Amino acid sequence: MSLTPVLTRIDSDLDGALDRLMELLRIPSISTDPAYKQECAKAADWLVEDLKSIGFEASSRPTPGHPMVVAQGGEGGTHVLFYGHYDVQPADPLELWNRDPFDPAIEDTANGKVIRARGSSDDKGQLMTFVEACRAWVAEHGKLPCKITIFFEGEEESGSPSLIPFLKEHADELKADVALICDTDLFDYDTPAITTMLRGLLGQEVTITGPSKDLHSGMYGGPAINPIRVLTKICANMHDENGRITVPNFYDGVPELSDDLLSQWDALGFDAEGFLKEVGLDTPAGEKDKSVLEQIWARPTAEFNGITGGYTGDGFKTVLPSQASAKISFRLVGTQDPLKIRENFQNWVKEQLPPDCSVTFKDHGAGPASVMATSNPAFEKARLALTDEWPNAAAFTGSGGSIPVAGYFKTILDMDAMLIGFALEDDSIHSPNEKYDVRSFHKGIRSWARILSELSA
Repeated sequence: MSLTPVLTRIDSDLDGALDRLMELLRIPSISTDPAYKQECAKAADWLVEDLKSIGFEASSRPTPGHPMVVAQGGEGGTHVLFYGHYDVQPADPLELWNRDPFDPAIEDTANGKVIRARGSSDDKGQLMTFVEACRAWVAEHGKLPCKITIFFEGEEESGSPSLIPFLKEHADELKADVALICDTDLFDYDTPAITTMLRGLLGQEVTITGPSKDLHSGMYGGPAINPIRVLTKICANMHDENGRITVPNFYDGVPELSDDLLSQWDALGFDAEGFLKEVGLDTPAGEKDKSVLEQIWARPTAEFNGITGGYTGDGFKTVLPSQASAKISFRLVGTQDPLKIRENFQNWVKEQLPPDCSVTFKDHGAGPASVMATSNPAFEKARLALTDEWPNAAAFTGSGGSIPVAGYFKTILDMDAMLIGFALEDDSIHSPNEKYDVRSFHKGIRSWARILSELSA
């Protein structure tokens, strides 16, 4: 089936596609607030009816929380599972919006036209790029180019409590050759990316206890052990002079990157100096032999997210505290085992305790990294298809953050995911005045049409 008429259809029907997106954006599907439960159901029903109009067999599936939308269509080629979420974040604080967040509009800006509304970028605008690409294929050829399963979640913005049970219960129905997730960014305005590496996350809280109660620093300072001093020394010991983490066996499972992947990243022209200057910094502080981009996307970290102890209120109090605590997060890569790292970290802390000190730990979740098998031919097909659409060549990239659903697709459905999105860093997702560039929406639709064409072969 020819791609050219599909792209022509997408261009000629852009206004219609924007109108349909506006309808969906008007539904305040805020998943975290029980007051909007019916609105979430309404959004799910809207998507079901829209998918049916294209020819999908679609239904809204109940969960203990908000509905899941599942649709099936097409045959042949690579079987893809497309994932998106129709729920949105609350719009508060409303007074910082320049318009009603659920009264979407096209606005002119210095950088072109944008769609202004809550959910325009995260994730309604993104998921509709795929739906509109399917619509164009059916309009021109009477059928989809390959077998497609669509899976829309309604609880992504509220922790996805129903996701894992639903995936396990419906694994046979949802499993495909590869998953497509449209909830990520372009690398920059002209450069598309396929995210193939997501860091895992391990959270750990540490509390050091010394004396049985807070003490007067004049009476006890010196002979009495100070938990803050003990804790800060342990924290300082966690990184060596080269920025490497000193917890024993921490780097087990950390892979070395291929020359091909490093070449792709070098070609992106990432401005490391500008990246740091945007937040008032000048000097990279991580591993000295790794680039800033490599540190963000492909290296593990240990960071202190909060530290408390003693008197922290206004004024001054000469107290020697009984306890001091730190919250520490580890970003993980490759095949690092979060549970083994937790065990090694706790043992490492205990070994550094001086007399008269004890330690307790509070766990805050542990998830491994996700590394996609880019040897799957679908990945290179998608990369070339994106390159044909955008001014700059697409690259396989990493992500400093974590997108749990990609990991669940791997562990529960035994399926790799391609994370392909068209958002920009300035879209203000989760913030007032969220927007999605009309250019991103338009070229996103064309991109998916090209990818589906490649995957149908």
